[in-house]
Amino acid sequence: MARSDPVISPVAGKADLKAFVDLPWRLYANDPHWVPPLKSEVHALLTPGKNPFFEHAQAQYFLARRGRQVVGRISAHFDRLALAMPVEQGMGPGTGNIGLFEAEDEASARALIATAEEWLRAQGMTRVVGPISLSIWEEPGLLIAGHDHSPTVMMGHHSPAYQAWIEGAGYRPVKRLNCYEVEITHGFPSLIQRIVASGEKNPRIRIRKVDKSRFDAEAAIILDILNDAWGRNWGFIPITDAEIAFTGKKLKPIVYEDLIRIAEVDGEPVAFMLTLPDLNEALKPLNGSLLPLGWARLLWWLRKPQVRTMRVPLMGVRQSLQSSRLASQLAFMMIELIRREAVSVYGASRGEIGWVLDDNQGMNAIALAIDSRINKVYQLYEKVL
Repeated sequence: MARSDPVISPVAGKADLKAFVDLPWRLYANDPHWVPPLKSEVHALLTPGKNPFFEHAQAQYFLARRGRQVVGRISAHFDRLALAMPVEQGMGPGTGNIGLFEAEDEASARALIATAEEWLRAQGMTRVVGPISLSIWEEPGLLIAGHDHSPTVMMGHHSPAYQAWIEGAGYRPVKRLNCYEVEITHGFPSLIQRIVASGEKNPRIRIRKVDKSRFDAEAAIILDILNDAWGRNWGFIPITDAEIAFTGKKLKPIVYEDLIRIAEVDGEPVAFMLTLPDLNEALKPLNGSLLPLGWARLLWWLRKPQVRTMRVPLMGVRQSLQSSRLASQLAFMMIELIRREAVSVYGASRGEIGWVLDDNQGMNAIALAIDSRINKVYQLYEKVL
């Protein structure tokens, strides 16, 4: 007996939103590598008034149903800050996004994508880039390689079937995001160690820990370097002060002073490296809820995390230095200093760097120089509407 066509409807009300959030628990029930997010955080991400993304963006969520069963979901959204960016940087006028995509079968996937495209057209969009959930700073791209192990904190995990379904709906690859893994217990190659040692003898260079008691001021320094370092990158969209506060509040429990470094040259901050212990290792057993005792387990873990993996989600060097030898020296110094702390204090044995744009030659070269290898690839697609 043939399956009936799915019925697509916009999310309307709390029951629909709950169904939207809950769907992955059923679809990934037998996937040992999926990490259930905290449902409270997903609800906050999706809710205007809680997530400051919606101060400059608009979204519509859709559900696919067969009978009473939810068989898929998708978001259609556009970001006015992205619309204002130059076209050559990947977004620009007329570019909307799809994201938060999950589907049980290809028919549901096709129907959801077509509905999302129709909504974007009605908003005046002429092109789609995705999947992006919801901001480029959150979970961009579709996982197309690396399904055989769990994602680290703030990284996505998707069914291997999705690639063919999205490409079958007329989407073509536009940008790859690489993730690298590296063994960190034995130190880096001797050449890197010599570069680090040379930098440590240079009186002009200071690599310091952040001061968590000055959280807002330190965040402002990092944001200033980030906006300068990443400002010309493909997909770059400015981060607002409200988004920094929102993200800072979310990340503050897993911010540790010895895992975040700011590099100064002649007293001026010119580079930074942000490293996070892999919170997913603690979240996975909680199954999306802090009740009844999940909150106590998580608080205990946060006191002094012992983890296998550290993730480097962000790293930047000011553009004025990016073509210089000093840029790579500062990067290697920050990586090595954090590596020592990650191993000795947090028990880590593995690092993950990413995501890194496939055409970011400097960062890809740094990752390869410390004997990293690509372990996950996320693909961004585009389609003309």
